[in-house]
Amino acid sequence: MKNSIQDVLHFWFEETSPSQWFQVNEVFDDMVRDRFAGLYQMAVNGVCDGWAREVDGALALVLIFDQFPRNMFRDTAQAFATDPRALDVSRKVIELGFDHLVSVSKRRFFYLPFEHSEDIEDQKISLSLFEKMKATDPLSYEYALRHYKIIEQFGRYPHRNAVLGREGTVEELAFLSKNGRGF
Repeated sequence: MKNSIQDVLHFWFEETSPSQWFQVNEVFDDMVRDRFAGLYQMAVNGVCDGWAREVDGALALVLIFDQFPRNMFRDTAQAFATDPRALDVSRKVIELGFDHLVSVSKRRFFYLPFEHSEDIEDQKISLSLFEKMKATDPLSYEYALRHYKIIEQFGRYPHRNAVLGREGTVEELAFLSKNGRGF
């Protein structure tokens, strides 16, 4: 399993780039799905839970639970299904101080599960964590602030409504028509 940890980290941080991570790209989505769907399912089934005991394993788990599903299952409810698992790992990481054992470019991935949460308390944590990185990573802070404001205003992400089978409010529909569906 150690090789799988390194496979995840090498793929995400060496083979790919931020321009691929945060953009809609069908080829990249297919690549993530083809390479990691099996490992994702193993992680969902608890096979990789022990990874959270060390920093690289915890980082790989957060990527598997938080980032990979957004690519593998884009525009479906399954894209968000393991967000609670990612959030659990991230909480443990912060409790253990693992987040300060990695570079800023990796640290942001420990914090993204808070940003992706629709809970305002998690959003406050996200904002606080990203604010501490603002000097070295101002863009991540700006995104965290944008996410926070949406949850503060709506209590959820309106762009998820359709795939989660939720009815959008008039205000949410107006927001989506003005701002689009993503970030």
